[in-house]
Amino acid sequence: MSDLPRKAVTRTAKLAALPLGFAGRATWGLGKRIGGRSAEIVGRELQQRTAEQLFKVLGELKGGAMKFGQALSVFESALPEEVAGPYRAALTKLQEAAPPMPTSTVHTVLAERLGEEWRELFQEFADRPSAAASIGQVHRAVWHDGRPVAVKVQYPGAGEALLSDLTQLSRFARLLGPLIPGMDVKPLITELRNRVAEELDYALEAEAQRAHAAEFDGDGDVRVPAVVHQSDQILVTEWLDGIPLAEVIADGTPEQRNRAGQLLARFLFSGPARTGLLHADPHPGNFRLLADDGPVSAWQLGVLDFGTVDRLPEGLPPTIGTALRMTLDGQAEAVYQQLCDEGFVKESIELDPEAVLEYLLPIIEPAQAEEFTFTRDWMRRQATRIGDPRSPAHQLGKQLNLPPAYLLIHRVTLSTIGVLCQLGAEVRLRDELIDWLPGFVPLDEPADEEETTELEGRVAAEEPTG
Repeated sequence: MSDLPRKAVTRTAKLAALPLGFAGRATWGLGKRIGGRSAEIVGRELQQRTAEQLFKVLGELKGGAMKFGQALSVFESALPEEVAGPYRAALTKLQEAAPPMPTSTVHTVLAERLGEEWRELFQEFADRPSAAASIGQVHRAVWHDGRPVAVKVQYPGAGEALLSDLTQLSRFARLLGPLIPGMDVKPLITELRNRVAEELDYALEAEAQRAHAAEFDGDGDVRVPAVVHQSDQILVTEWLDGIPLAEVIADGTPEQRNRAGQLLARFLFSGPARTGLLHADPHPGNFRLLADDGPVSAWQLGVLDFGTVDRLPEGLPPTIGTALRMTLDGQAEAVYQQLCDEGFVKESIELDPEAVLEYLLPIIEPAQAEEFTFTRDWMRRQATRIGDPRSPAHQLGKQLNLPPAYLLIHRVTLSTIGVLCQLGAEVRLRDELIDWLPGFVPLDEPADEEETTELEGRVAAEEPTG
């Protein structure tokens, strides 16, 4: 097949096979239980087999199906270890790659979008892709001025495939839900679908990447490759060498994991404050660690793929920082009132403020300590506490609402925490909140003298001179 398997019948058949497979394995599980094996053991095996088939099909289809798979993969930390362990490698592979387009298809797209003489724009062009993602693949090349570049080529028919897949997957949300304890899958699919049009528009992506590249130019912690050229379905950016974050997750030393985690947290909170944009696709495939032969403490975070961003001209909403601070201070009534004002509690529902505070405190534990070690075990405990129908936290959580304006921020934050847990990183998260999260430090109570001096130094270093 020369491009995405995009014919509706073909793609629908592959996706439709997923719930049928789930049903078949459920029957197999029932038979095993009748045969005397415990429901818990059978359930784990059933979930493992389901996951294996799910990610195999998603990787083959690319498009919206693979985009959903990438979104699922960052929540891998929340899965029971017996289930997550056997297919963790498959999840990482899905984050990094997918079956490539044939070379002839790539050349056809380049000729259509850059002109028949497209080869004259490059000194070199590698036909074999270096990476394949949900809506396009990346080729390494050398631009005509000698710069190493990454050439992102959108799959033919990607738009149709994305919309079709996500519509189809939304029908199976109930069946997919058990793969992520404590997470409602259907809103995740709906939100992904709403972002498809923006991600398909490489002009918008180029605009967001230029803004980040300009703001972080010369930054000691974050590096964003510059945009070299953009046209419909083609995006050319400077090449960024580095260690894939997935490799640090798999084999990194504790020092490397901690540095990667700190930089990831710093970018999450500093990006909106500095650019008015939130990078909204924080899966490991979009990050590199840049060593430049220096010590680990000097590593930079290379950030790729700005196809999905949330536009926040004023930075992250101050209500997030204010609510977080008041929760840490134990101000139950004030927190509850703010949640009501912002729409997190619907007018028709009345909750006990103390119970809401008790629900929130374990989730924000990382913001309490000077340093917090993110682990898969901690993530699983939170997912179990919120996802277990017998838990009071589950019953309360079902009554809370997530306003649309906060949906993407919530997903990005949760996804980033998932990656930090995959890293097992020790992170000074509170430092990043103090520096970058509006509302976390009261206006009439600045950070202590040491924190204020450090923040003033950073601001002074970023201000233009002359």
